[in-house]
Amino acid sequence: MRAVTVRNTTRDSLIGDRVAVADTSLSRMFGLLGRRGLDSGEGLWIKPSSGVHTVFMRFTIDVIGLDKEMNVVKLWSDLVPYRLTSISTKVRSVIELPAGLIASSGVRVGDRLAVQ
Repeated sequence: MRAVTVRNTTRDSLIGDRVAVADTSLSRMFGLLGRRGLDSGEGLWIKPSSGVHTVFMRFTIDVIGLDKEMNVVKLWSDLVPYRLTSISTKVRSVIELPAGLIASSGVRVGDRLAVQ
C-alpha cells in the first residue's frame, strides 16, 4: 500500500506522515488486522468507507470520519477491539490512527484535512 501525509489545515497540524491508503477491496477488507499497533505518525485511510469495526483487532484506535471534501464530520476516540462505529451517510472515508491522537492533536468536527 502507498502511504501519504495527512495534515489538519484548519489547525495547521500533522495528523500522520505514514498513513497507508486502503482503496482496494482487499486492502479495505484486511485493514489493520494482524498488526499489533500503530506507531506515532502511522495510520490507515480507508476509502470509500462510512464506518469501521475492530473485530479481531488487538489494539485500541482513534477514527476520523471525513466527508467528500475532507471535512471532519465524525470522531470516534479510543475504539477498543470488538466494537463497531455507527454508520454515517455523511462519512465517505475514514482514517484509523493510534489511540489518543484525536485528543493530542486537537482535531475537531468541522476541521478540514489535506492529503499530500
